[in-house]
Amino acid sequence: MTSIGQSRPLIIGHRGAAGEAPENTLASFQLAVEQGADALELDVHLSSDGELIVCHDATITRTTDGTGAIEQMTVEQLKRFDAGSRFDPRFAGERIPLLGEVFAAIPNRVMINVEIKCAYSERLLARLTELLEQYDRLSSVVVSSFDHKILVNLKRALPNLRIGLLYTANFASHRLMAEQTGAAVYSLHPYYKLIGAEDVREAVTDGLEVYPFTINEEEELKAALEAGVTGIITDFPARLKRLLDSMA
Repeated sequence: MTSIGQSRPLIIGHRGAAGEAPENTLASFQLAVEQGADALELDVHLSSDGELIVCHDATITRTTDGTGAIEQMTVEQLKRFDAGSRFDPRFAGERIPLLGEVFAAIPNRVMINVEIKCAYSERLLARLTELLEQYDRLSSVVVSSFDHKILVNLKRALPNLRIGLLYTANFASHRLMAEQTGAAVYSLHPYYKLIGAEDVREAVTDGLEVYPFTINEEEELKAALEAGVTGIITDFPARLKRLLDSMA
């Protein structure tokens, strides 16, 4: 297995350790790091007062004890709701974190994959830029999105920003797809069932990182490792770490 022999793939905690803790909470992120995650994946939306809020959905209805659209709520309003008890009463009292709070809580050695869920705007660019500078995170953050135009716009404004393309398509050439964005791409984030070993090899040979999402079952984790991916996004960081340790 050349990928493991040459360099250990990154363990990327999907929304933290979302299989074992409430997704996109500080508890979930801290658990993932404790379990050996090298990186964390999280999602952000803009609040009505221009803050970057860590939440997957555009509303807080599914993950908290409240309801409402994030873009229509202030930080003060969003912080009133419990983001942990729906997953398990043990996590009661967890709040929706701000991106800045995650940056402050997680060591810089841990890469953070920030997935943009909201539309591109100057407000988004300004706040993201401020946070990257404030927490010295430019070199330890990858910004991803299914909306590749957002990434191109961010890259033009922040040339040193690392961008990652999210997608659910089996392109004839994943490498060429990245080239056609017109911006320097750092990583590919494909749906794991839609990229093969040959695609991975071509991309990695061309200098791209390949981080498929979201792989949880052991046999599928093994298949991705055998394909030579450079990282795996998973809800169960501890499970992937045990597998990597056993194969080292």
